[in-house]
Amino acid sequence: MKYNKWTVALAAVGVVSLASAAKAEEKASPVMTALSSTTISGYVDTSAEWNVGTGNANLPPYKFGGNAINGSPSKADGFNLDVVQLRIERPLDEQDWAAGYRADFWFGPDANVLGTTSTGKSSDFAIRQAYVALRAPVGSGLDFKIGVFDSIIGYESIEAGNNPNFTRSYGHSIEPQTETGLLASYRFCSCLSASVGVADTFGPTINARAFAPVSVAVPSDAESYKTYMGSLALTAPDSWGFLSGSTLYGGIVNGFGASGGNSATVTSYYLGATVATPVTGLRMGTSFDYLGIDKAYNDTYSFAGYLSFQATEKLSFHARAEYFKDKNGILFQYLNPGGPYKAEVLALTGTIQYDLWKNVISRVEVRWDHSLLDNALFGGNANGSAPTVDNAVLIAANIIYKF
Repeated sequence: MKYNKWTVALAAVGVVSLASAAKAEEKASPVMTALSSTTISGYVDTSAEWNVGTGNANLPPYKFGGNAINGSPSKADGFNLDVVQLRIERPLDEQDWAAGYRADFWFGPDANVLGTTSTGKSSDFAIRQAYVALRAPVGSGLDFKIGVFDSIIGYESIEAGNNPNFTRSYGHSIEPQTETGLLASYRFCSCLSASVGVADTFGPTINARAFAPVSVAVPSDAESYKTYMGSLALTAPDSWGFLSGSTLYGGIVNGFGASGGNSATVTSYYLGATVATPVTGLRMGTSFDYLGIDKAYNDTYSFAGYLSFQATEKLSFHARAEYFKDKNGILFQYLNPGGPYKAEVLALTGTIQYDLWKNVISRVEVRWDHSLLDNALFGGNANGSAPTVDNAVLIAANIIYKF
């Protein structure tokens, strides 16, 4: 047996015996075999933002934007560490009864925005995902996730580097984000796949419940009430010519949005598509998000269109146009606690990405948010002050290193 040089040195001075070392090596080998299938990856996400004009008390309230949320400082007009992600994963292999896991940890200001903490306190740390992955030999393979996992609906990812633009859309901001529960996924063929799942609540808090065991309000549903979800994905086959690989995706998530006796029933509908074109390197996308809460909020929705053009191996251009209607302040009530609650916004975003360095995403982005109603939504010079302007212009640079 080949020994580590430190083991030989310790044996020479009588601290350990080679026999005991050999037994230790034999005992450790199964552990090392398991660890050999584990991968460690992640990224460091940084940015610089310039909010054109003066008065940044009220910024557009899209997720992971410039506003100070859950104890995080504002990102406006300065350099920022957005987030550091560390992923430890053992993916499923090709065995019939395969098993694995994934754990995604976030460090930095965006971890507070994620909001998965079960304590309710911000700490610049959050668990994004942590689940056990299983496969049962049913048909082509029935896959399960048990634990904490990303929402099954949405055009954009929680990870900035996986999106065509640096800033997120309003549609992404009203979608459910993280679930604690069980998700089953099955691929019927290369063109059709589906997922169904059950979770504790609609909201991101880990281990939350729809109702506490003892509630001040008398709940109309049982304490065991859960959130249910389902999605369907269609992919164009190779026989469709230039449309090959295009996808149509739809999903619904319905459940209670918070823990405690005063929770609200929340339903999120999503429909999205990514379409290939005859132009080499050009892809189009569209998304629709609709959010309903206790049947009282009937007009909170987003329409968005996307264009991406891969000009060269390193250079690409991305554009997004979005219309967002927020009738009862799902996002803008938080921004302006004194009102107005009603908002209609047109948001245009343009991004240039040039990956000069290996493993690095580098891009520059310009975003314009415009109030379509006769009310100011942005601006203001002090915390709590009323909005003063109809337009918000952002110029941002984003550098992400993936490892």
